[in-house]
Amino acid sequence: MNKLVAFCVLVLFAACGVEDAPLPQVKNVPAEYFKAICYHPVSIGSVERSWNHIDQDLDLMQEAGIDVIRVYVPIQEKEILDKLAEREMKVITSFGYNQDGVFDLQSGTYIEYVQQYKAHPAIFLWELGNEYNYHPEWFEGDLMNWYTTLEKAVEAIHTEDSTHLVTTAHGEVPDSTAMYYGRHLDMWGFNVYRWDLPASFVADWRLKSDKPFYFSELGADSYMTIEKDSLEQGVNERAQAVAVSHIIDELEPHAHEFEGMTLFSFTDGWWKAGNPEIQDIGGWAPNSSGVPYDGSPNEEFWGIVNIDRTKKEVFTAIRDRFKK
Repeated sequence: MNKLVAFCVLVLFAACGVEDAPLPQVKNVPAEYFKAICYHPVSIGSVERSWNHIDQDLDLMQEAGIDVIRVYVPIQEKEILDKLAEREMKVITSFGYNQDGVFDLQSGTYIEYVQQYKAHPAIFLWELGNEYNYHPEWFEGDLMNWYTTLEKAVEAIHTEDSTHLVTTAHGEVPDSTAMYYGRHLDMWGFNVYRWDLPASFVADWRLKSDKPFYFSELGADSYMTIEKDSLEQGVNERAQAVAVSHIIDELEPHAHEFEGMTLFSFTDGWWKAGNPEIQDIGGWAPNSSGVPYDGSPNEEFWGIVNIDRTKKEVFTAIRDRFKK
C-alpha cells in the first residue's frame, strides 16, 4: 500500500432502540484510515449535479473531519479540483459504465480523463463502477459483460498511471467470478449495509483475500418507514444519528484492517425518487434490507445535511468521532 495516501474518510449511521436515548460515548478514532463522503450535489428542482454550494459544502465537510469526497461522475471542472487541492482534500473518481459516452467505460473515454487529470493533486483513487454486481439488467442480463470491462479498464489505467490506485465499488463480498476478473485491482471498495453492525464484513473479506479494502458506502437515512424499537415513523434524524454512531464505533477496533470509509451521503437528494421540487418518501435500492432501522432506503433522506445545508443530528455525531 505504498501508493495509498493515508487520509481521513468515511461513513456512518448506527443503532439504538430508544428515541431519546443518548448517543454512544465517543471513542478515539485512529487516524490510519481515510474519512470520506459520497458527494453528488443537486439543487432543488434539478436532476443535474451543481457546484453552486461548493465552498459551503467543503467548509462543512472539513468541519466534520472529512477530507475525501467520492463522486459518481468525474469532475470535469478543473476549478473544482483546484478548490479541493487548495484545502488538501482528495477525490475518489468513479467511472460509470454508460454515461452517454462522457468519460465512461463503455466508450473507453474514461482513459482520456485519466490522462488529463492524473497529475492533479486532488486525485486520490480511480474507482470503476458502483455495485454493478447488483445490476445485470444494465449489461444485457449478463454480468460477464461488466467483469470483462472491469478487467480491461484496470489494465488500461495501470498502463497510463502508475501512481494512483485502481479500485471498484462492489456490493458486499464478491463471488469467485468477481474475484477473478478483479484480481488486478490494487484495492477493493465495498458498499456494506449490515444494519449498524458492519464489522463482521472484515472477517468475511479476510476469508477471501488479504488484499486491502475500504468501505465505499456505509450509512443510514433519516426517515423511518415504520415505527420500530421506539423510533418513531417519519422524519427521524435521531435514528440516523444513532445508526451512524454505532457503525463508526463498531469499526473503530478494526481501523488497522481497512484503508478508509465513505459515508453515504453529504446532502439529501430530492432528485432521486420522484418530483425534484419536493422531498419524496420512497425510492428503492437492491440488497437494502440491511439499512437501519427499518430495512427501507428512503433515497431522498441520506444526507448528513439537508438540501439547504442545515446540519442534521448525524453531522455532530460524525464530527465528534472524525475530529476526536
